[in-house]
Amino acid sequence: MHCPFCRHGDSRVIDSRTSDDGLSIRRRRQCPQCGGRFSTIETASLNVIKRSGAVEPFSRDKVVAGVRKACQGRPVTDADLAILAQKVEEAVRQTGLSQIDANDIGLAILGPLRDLDEVAYLRFASVYQAFDSLEDFESSIADLRADHAREVAAGTPDAS
Repeated sequence: MHCPFCRHGDSRVIDSRTSDDGLSIRRRRQCPQCGGRFSTIETASLNVIKRSGAVEPFSRDKVVAGVRKACQGRPVTDADLAILAQKVEEAVRQTGLSQIDANDIGLAILGPLRDLDEVAYLRFASVYQAFDSLEDFESSIADLRADHAREVAAGTPDAS
């Protein structure tokens, strides 16, 4: 780590702490040459392998942008979308992989989106899973209804 003050090529770690979300580490450093102190924040890199084969860094903003289209006209706030994107990133990071297929990110979106808004879930799933007939929609709706029936039977408080 280069010193931001004198550009010396080394520094000594004085203190390390994990961030509140646990996804990054804050390190307090000191330059052995000039004595200047500075902080760094370190995160593990997470890259997405797109369908074209291109690799790019994971972006919560891209998750939000993709889901926002499905949520258009629905009672979903920007805060809801930010939480969804955080859940997706946490799920993807829990795989332990440094590179993940874009398809797997789409799968990670489906669960939290279904919990957030079922209509938005159906919209997203119809594009993501390439629904091409009414039967695809009917099958997905039947699955949602079956899940609701199981929740009611189990006495789950979230059952509608």
